[in-house]
Amino acid sequence: MATRTVCQLLQRRYASTAAAVRPPAAEVRNQRNAVFAREQARQRALYPRVEKIEVSVRGPGLDGTLLIMNRGMSTPLSCARHLTEHHVTNSALALVDGELWPLHQPLTNSCSLTLLTFKDSDPTMVNQAYWRSCAAMLGQVLEAAFKDNYTVELLSPPEVPVTLGAFCCDVALDPQLDSWTPSEETLRSLTRGALQLIHQDLPWEPLEVVPSVALEVFSHSRFKQEEVEQKAAQNPKGTVMLYRCGDHVLLSGGPLVARTGLCSQFEVTALHSLGQGPWGLHRRAQGVSLPLQLPAHHMVWRKLRQRAEKLVEVPRPEEATPPSLPDSASDQPATTSV
Repeated sequence: MATRTVCQLLQRRYASTAAAVRPPAAEVRNQRNAVFAREQARQRALYPRVEKIEVSVRGPGLDGTLLIMNRGMSTPLSCARHLTEHHVTNSALALVDGELWPLHQPLTNSCSLTLLTFKDSDPTMVNQAYWRSCAAMLGQVLEAAFKDNYTVELLSPPEVPVTLGAFCCDVALDPQLDSWTPSEETLRSLTRGALQLIHQDLPWEPLEVVPSVALEVFSHSRFKQEEVEQKAAQNPKGTVMLYRCGDHVLLSGGPLVARTGLCSQFEVTALHSLGQGPWGLHRRAQGVSLPLQLPAHHMVWRKLRQRAEKLVEVPRPEEATPPSLPDSASDQPATTSV
């Protein structure tokens, strides 16, 4: 018991110190965007000449369609624009030579292409990517919801099956908020933030990078740096996938759908406490959403919301150990705008 108490005190001390030394949130966002944009430009410059590739499109009514596209520049979305408006507006993800492929990721070789939608005969992969994307959007809202004198550390999002009824985003807030209990108005405020992102119809821009680039992107987050190292070690290619949505850069363990505008009904339903963890008090934000192509009657939506309020129990991923503590700490009071 004494050991546990000491650990919790050390965790609080580290988190308070991090809050004192971490730059303002706007500065962190600008730095992450700058590194993302620089690497994106570098990768695009790898294809200085226009080289043509052949893309064989598969799908209902499309078999036999052959598109001549530009290597390293054309994306599955570019291919959809050569088909019909239906394919542009309804495609959420792609299969490239059988591999799941974000709609905005450039094609680098001749390939076969299948555009995936929510109304496919087997939408399992699209549904899971949608759930993952909703969790990413929830994390983006949480990171922007608090004033600069709060720290908001987005933890590894649990990979939650759609059948559990809610997507999840785990977060460690500033220790000054350990006694804070979010109200219904807090949840409504977070929901409004997500709906604003949906209204903006922002793309999720993918960027596959080597660990050194991702470590620079997340240079102000020791947790994210350790997560980068873990994901790179688990990937046979040794790379990690970043996404950018507006001014928010995130690390993802799987593909996201094409854009925020594919979401329709969306609600943040709960913010549960998970107890003390390696990075302080861990909380689990939860929500429920339906895509634009699959709206629900208000009675059905109410039942889905009620189900999504219950704590989703999922095995926690192996968590990184916080770094050694600085010699000094500073406990700064903080207030929230939520």
